[in-house]
Amino acid sequence: MTIKSKLYAETALIGNQWQKDITLNINSAGYIESIETGRDSQAENVDGILIPGMVNCHSHAFQRAFAGFSEYRANPSDSFWSWRDIMYRFVTNMTPNDAYVVARYLYLEMLKAGYTAVAEFHYLHHQSNGQPYDDIAEMSHQIIGAAESTGIGLTLLPVLYTYAGFGHQSPRQQQGRFIHQTEQYCTLVEKLSLLIQKNKTMKLGIAPHSLRAVSQEQLNEVIPYIRKLDPQSPIHIHIAEQQQEVNDCVAHYGQRPVEWLLNNFNPDQNWCLIHATHLNDEEIRKLSQSEAVAGICPTTEANLGDGIFPTQQFLAQGGSLSIGSDSHIAVNVADELRTLEYAQRLIKQQRSILCDDQQTSVGTYLYRHAAQNGALTINQNVGEIAVGKRADFIVLDPNHPNLYAKPVERILDAAIFACEKLPIKNVMVSGKWQVRQGHHDDENQIIDDYLAVLKKLGQ
Repeated sequence: MTIKSKLYAETALIGNQWQKDITLNINSAGYIESIETGRDSQAENVDGILIPGMVNCHSHAFQRAFAGFSEYRANPSDSFWSWRDIMYRFVTNMTPNDAYVVARYLYLEMLKAGYTAVAEFHYLHHQSNGQPYDDIAEMSHQIIGAAESTGIGLTLLPVLYTYAGFGHQSPRQQQGRFIHQTEQYCTLVEKLSLLIQKNKTMKLGIAPHSLRAVSQEQLNEVIPYIRKLDPQSPIHIHIAEQQQEVNDCVAHYGQRPVEWLLNNFNPDQNWCLIHATHLNDEEIRKLSQSEAVAGICPTTEANLGDGIFPTQQFLAQGGSLSIGSDSHIAVNVADELRTLEYAQRLIKQQRSILCDDQQTSVGTYLYRHAAQNGALTINQNVGEIAVGKRADFIVLDPNHPNLYAKPVERILDAAIFACEKLPIKNVMVSGKWQVRQGHHDDENQIIDDYLAVLKKLGQ
């Protein structure tokens, strides 16, 4: 395939190793054709430290506009469930254009933070009265348009949400914008598959919302349906986020949520179990030995008081995890990874926990692990810099005071733990620079539009 561009990096994380003085040849499809030692005279100098872009495995785009509206005590036992009620009220009047504007701003933030691809767990489907739009995919179009506009890679995960709780509980009025029956949902998925297959940086999967919101019968229908469209289609599900959910699942199924899922299905590497916070030892063992990836969202889980995922035990048994920003109380790769590690330090009263004998740098271990497993959750050929991978990169500023003069093996430690956010200069997706010198070409208009929507929604 034709070489479209060449990039020279003095320092780069190639596969699992730091390398010096390399040239990357990127083809016209936006993938790495070859990697050579030395500087090609025609290569563009990236003028910084080249690392793979991060994957955001879990996003509810519309909730970015809601961040900061719920930081008060709604009742003496404020929790995830009371937060959810506030969120329902906020989302009532959001129009399709509002959803586009908010998602576009969020995706701009993600790119500038170092996320080059996102899994959008999209469940805002219908009009405020719960009726479908004339085009059943209307709200999905807004997500696709926002990703195309900003240039971020997207795996769209339309959500199947049917019940308010275990045992086929009727949905609440406030949930009307989310609700689908199985046949209607499959119609949506089929329509989206025809749209998304035309875009080289997009994929389609499905998101049964949770075991409380879908039935076993529905799972038995929609999983084979999506896998007929693409055998590697991602399947994401919220699971075991809250103790109440665990208790309700035991009451209904006689098993804990992750226990039940692993006993009744066979999750592969394209399954992502979002949160999976509350696990017993047997669930940790079985999940870590399965091919499924745990999608951990540390800043959201901390914000909602969900609990702390048993990260050290899970990784020690061979488990795979990725990171997501979920409700977007923060859009910050460094913050997610830092919070993941710090939670374990607080529990264990130790330091430098999430690493191993082969990779003793916590920053490098966590970054590589999250990026490479994140790629599995979106079914996109990203997550590391290697021949055949998509050219999704970020360039760190080597002159940032907290990176300056650091040895290469400490670069990601410093970027994650010594910087408020990753000190990013440039961001490339599929061979095209989307952020240059910290700015996106359409940044000013994106921000202005977002501020206008915030003013309207916040009234």
